[in-house]
Amino acid sequence: MSNVAQRATAGAGNAEGVFDALFPRQCLLCLAPSAGCALCAGCSADLPRMGSDNCPVCALPTPGGAVCGACLKRPPHFDATSAVYLYRFPVDRLVHSLKYGHRLAGADFLGDALRDAHDNWRPDVLLPVPLSAARLAERGFNQALELARPLARRLGLAIETEGVLRGIDTAPQAGLPWKERARNMRHAFECRIDFGGLSVLVIDDVMTTGATLDELAATLKAAGASRISNLVLARALNE
Repeated sequence: MSNVAQRATAGAGNAEGVFDALFPRQCLLCLAPSAGCALCAGCSADLPRMGSDNCPVCALPTPGGAVCGACLKRPPHFDATSAVYLYRFPVDRLVHSLKYGHRLAGADFLGDALRDAHDNWRPDVLLPVPLSAARLAERGFNQALELARPLARRLGLAIETEGVLRGIDTAPQAGLPWKERARNMRHAFECRIDFGGLSVLVIDDVMTTGATLDELAATLKAAGASRISNLVLARALNE
């Protein structure tokens, strides 16, 4: 490395050190000093990661990673699902702070976790689950889109944000009993482009019953998509 480059690198490091000293970064969860990271070491270690033995279709834990009985009995329209974390404390706190507390600082950390969990499969299309126009106006951003950005940069793919719409402002899924969620999502999405023969990777924050992802997958399959995989930040268990 040249002397100029060494001085530039040292200067950048000094600038970062001064910034950290003046504006020390706090853990998003416990507010303790986090050495420039989104989470302190303790909170990061507490995040409940998904195990390795999960249904390859819906990501629920199964013995030996076999397809679960529910997916065998009634196969969903999507083909595969992967999740990074279990939707438990403190992951639920991180998701809620992003979606409802507008703490977008957490989006980079959570998006990086999603990116790092993705395997080497390269889809044709990267699609965050769309929000309705009313929900987007209320929230000001789509959390699924924010989570998708780091993965899009890694794969060198554009994020599809125009071709699939959520035309119906459905009731929030979180406030409904599990059995009513599929009915709530019926005909919620509208596809305006041709997905003929394309593989689609759908990005979302939390998968609970899978009703939203199943309805979206049905819409994409009707538009010609050949394969639909879901990559979600957290998987809720029916406990």
